[in-house]
Amino acid sequence: MHSVSIRDVSLNFGAVRVLEKLNLDVGEGEFLVLLGPSGCGKSTLLNCIAGLLDVSDGQIFINGKNVTWEQPKDRGIGMVFQSYALYPQMTVEGNLSFGLKNQGVPRAEIRERVDRAAKMLQIEPYLQRKPAHLSGGQRQRVAIGRALVREAGVFLFDEPLSNLDAKLRSELRVELKRLHQKLAHNTMIYVTHDQIEALTLADRIAVMKGGVIQQLADPHTIYNRPSNLYVAGFIGSPSMSFLDGDIVAKGDGHVFRIGENEVPLDGYVADNAIRPEADAVFGVRPEHVEIVPEDQESASAIYPGTVDLDEPMGADSLVWITFAGQTLSARVDSSRRFSPGEKIRLGFNLSLASIFDKQTENRM
Repeated sequence: MHSVSIRDVSLNFGAVRVLEKLNLDVGEGEFLVLLGPSGCGKSTLLNCIAGLLDVSDGQIFINGKNVTWEQPKDRGIGMVFQSYALYPQMTVEGNLSFGLKNQGVPRAEIRERVDRAAKMLQIEPYLQRKPAHLSGGQRQRVAIGRALVREAGVFLFDEPLSNLDAKLRSELRVELKRLHQKLAHNTMIYVTHDQIEALTLADRIAVMKGGVIQQLADPHTIYNRPSNLYVAGFIGSPSMSFLDGDIVAKGDGHVFRIGENEVPLDGYVADNAIRPEADAVFGVRPEHVEIVPEDQESASAIYPGTVDLDEPMGADSLVWITFAGQTLSARVDSSRRFSPGEKIRLGFNLSLASIFDKQTENRM
């Protein structure tokens, strides 16, 4: 059963089309992340699901009920915003219970729900404090708790961690993951521009651009088999390296020609037919590039290159390389050191590489 279904939803602001004929199904208990840069339509879509924006066309179903024109309070959702939006004059307990009191929920049940949410989010010691006396992470936990006490079937998160520092973001990511595991039957739709949040939290990721979903898949597929150049370039830190070249038929197979170098495509996993004589882009992630010193023997690292820069990053290093007049990067263990100008040889893990048609930008 689909918890949330979006059917041909469009949204226009005057002549500006923000969403166009968008379709999406989110399963019961699924954690779906809407990922993309500012202005791609991800928060707009979330606000349409929440009922904070009226769609121009199409329908929205939540738990099988058509809620396209329902008020937000009648949609059975809990929402957490980027800003904490807490009542400053109320205690944590007051913020958690306020909405339930307005709904006429019995006092004993309110107490039970507040206690359960506070325990789940580890904010029990702060129930009598006011928001001004809480850290940013504690305030965001209260904001999440306010959604939890509603016991909604669907939770919507609009960039809830973006106002926090890096350490707190990392800690709360783990807490959100644990929360989703505890609430196994509750659907969560989460908006972010942070790819690390998306990859670590999501069951599936919808990568968006210009109000259109470019790819909808699990994190492993999104990372290793991006459907087009946009997704490949947006996902990954550091980004995938792109090398221009063309595909040439050779013997019973194909090779990717980069300058005077020919990379056999025997181990490549194709999504679509490989077209000989086509201009193409060879995409490879830094961890899928092997490099060795020029004088070291290697069966797979056979292509000549020159080190431009060795960039230490803690546990590993990023080595920037000139290869056939183009630049790419390789991730190596931090114990290995390379010097600018050093001659090296490199190889590629073809099973995890991507080749894109330069004209359509789609993965071959």
